[in-house]
Amino acid sequence: MGTSTPLWLLAALGALSLTAGRAALAADPSQWTCETCPFEGGTTGTVDAGAGYVTDDSAKFGDYTGLNKQGAFAIAGGTLRHRGKDGFYGNVAASDLGLDTRSLYADVGREGRYELRLGYAEIPRFLTDTTATPFLGTGGATLTLPLGFPASSTSTMPLAATLQPYDIEYKRSRVDLGGSLQGPAGWQFRVDARHDVRDGTQRGAGSFFSTTSQFVVPLDQTTDQIEVSAGYVSGRLQASIAYHASMFRNADDALTWQNPFTPAVAGATTGQLAQAPDNEFHEIVATVGYQLTPILRASGELSIGRMTQDQAYLAPTLNPGLALPALPATSLDGEVDTLDATVRLTAAPVEQLRVAASLIHNDRDNKTSSLVYPTVSTDMFVGVPRANLPYSFTRDRVKLEADWRGKGWKLAGGIDYDTLDRTLQETEQTRETSLWARAAGRPAETLGLTLKLMHARRDNDGYVTVPSLTPQNPLMRKYNLADRQRNLAEVRADVDVGEGMTLGFNASVVDDDYSDSDIGLTGARSASVGADFSGPLTETTQLRLYGQVEEIRSTLANSQQFSQPDWTGRTVDEFHILGVGITHLALKDKLELTGDLTVSRSSSDTSVRFGSFSTPFPTARTDLESVLVKAVWHQTPKLSLLGSIAYEHHDSSDWHLDGVGPDTVPNLLSLGEQAPHYHVGVIRFAVRFRF
Repeated sequence: MGTSTPLWLLAALGALSLTAGRAALAADPSQWTCETCPFEGGTTGTVDAGAGYVTDDSAKFGDYTGLNKQGAFAIAGGTLRHRGKDGFYGNVAASDLGLDTRSLYADVGREGRYELRLGYAEIPRFLTDTTATPFLGTGGATLTLPLGFPASSTSTMPLAATLQPYDIEYKRSRVDLGGSLQGPAGWQFRVDARHDVRDGTQRGAGSFFSTTSQFVVPLDQTTDQIEVSAGYVSGRLQASIAYHASMFRNADDALTWQNPFTPAVAGATTGQLAQAPDNEFHEIVATVGYQLTPILRASGELSIGRMTQDQAYLAPTLNPGLALPALPATSLDGEVDTLDATVRLTAAPVEQLRVAASLIHNDRDNKTSSLVYPTVSTDMFVGVPRANLPYSFTRDRVKLEADWRGKGWKLAGGIDYDTLDRTLQETEQTRETSLWARAAGRPAETLGLTLKLMHARRDNDGYVTVPSLTPQNPLMRKYNLADRQRNLAEVRADVDVGEGMTLGFNASVVDDDYSDSDIGLTGARSASVGADFSGPLTETTQLRLYGQVEEIRSTLANSQQFSQPDWTGRTVDEFHILGVGITHLALKDKLELTGDLTVSRSSSDTSVRFGSFSTPFPTARTDLESVLVKAVWHQTPKLSLLGSIAYEHHDSSDWHLDGVGPDTVPNLLSLGEQAPHYHVGVIRFAVRFRF
């Protein structure tokens, strides 16, 4: 089967795309008419209705999908589309209305005049269904304990009688509102607002010196965002100005919990953890672009922002037996000003060559006061007073790049120079220079190649120690501040092996060398290789194959004597993925069949070497197999039957979790969470009606 498009229509669309920018000023879009355009008018839509069934419970499988519980669920959704001859239009789309992943989107407007938008979506997060806790009041901000607590260790706690299972989960709900208005003579105005709510629970933990408790933390947070913008477009000038605001609010400012362990110090019976504080961000952004000459264009962007946080402080401790001086302030009164500016010049001196230069400036000015605060160690000991460190930074980047397009080839390259000046950190300035080159072309009619190379070097102007709550080895180098050399190579080959058949190969290597770091990350290397195939097996059957292998290695050095390095650690992560997909048309194209099989394997190995002794940790593994078969039978132009069968098997081992029950470790009251294992199948059947 084939389709064709009239040459006159292609020519008209091409001419329109070349002149649209200039025509926007010369004409009022609301007056445009097209008597021969093949655009659909009137009201059309679809309605989906049906049912599905999940074969087993699994929080991991239901994470993001909403299919966490065994049993039946409703399938409901649809679309509605209206186009009027006067340019008025409206669209409505709804999906997964019977699940916690439901979404709804609608817009109405008049072409070239205005548009109103509305959206709603829910995203479920099912973190775990294998936890249990003895705490009472779980899900709230105050956790207490039943009779039998506190105890000297987990082995003497009455856990058998007090543990209660609890699923840790939350839901994210989002509402979007927006509108656009096409003003006179190239002006456009836009308003967008978003309201995000996260409601439920998440994992948490708190300590009293050498004892730790895991518990469930309530989650009741909202984020409101609004953006108002105005834009102007003419033949040579494009400009915009916008105001953006983001306000975060947390209904719970703290979580308090009773100490389940016998206090080592009198009065250490209740702990308190601060939750994420309320904060705001406001920003003004302006952009401009101007075509200086037919071959030279200038553009720029300037944004000025301010972040504030003024949440009231909690008490330093709930232990009445600890005498502390008063706090130096009632709140942080935090304020950070941001300034971001970009200037860019782009030139095309000849048809095949394009060159560009950019200057980018980022400034973060932390105006928060530095004050001396009393410190308390896990509600048991008074520590040495410490001062907060409101660090700032200034970043300047210069980018030069060029690309050349010849017959069958495209060559590109550039150089980036980056300086970052910091305050109150271990190094005052880092400098990084990056060189990169990319080539793409077809050396043969059936072969396409793409190659990218990059080399970067970062150095600093010296490394010093900064006062902190925990002493630091003076030989330690933080990986984001340390001297580093990075080399990258990527290659991609696509081969036409037959009519409509393409075979692709890809490989990449990234190597980071921290050879000047005695303590800290000393090296990191990642390598991947893959292949893919797509093409027809018959006139009605398409096949897809892909596979990818990736390995990530990192090494670090440290010292248990707080001196020269005397032990090293190594981590090796491996990922393997294989996929097969097939699409088949039957019954004279009335029946569409698709099938997909995915198999993935991942592993993580960590080992520590001290002298001649090497101690490997158990291997962490995740295995996943998933199968999805879908069918769509178009019985009539207005009626279709939809069905699918999905199966997923997930098996994992994690030494952090496996076998660690609430009472496994004497000084750790854990939630008992285990690595996920499941076999889940999902069957769906629905009817789609078109009108």
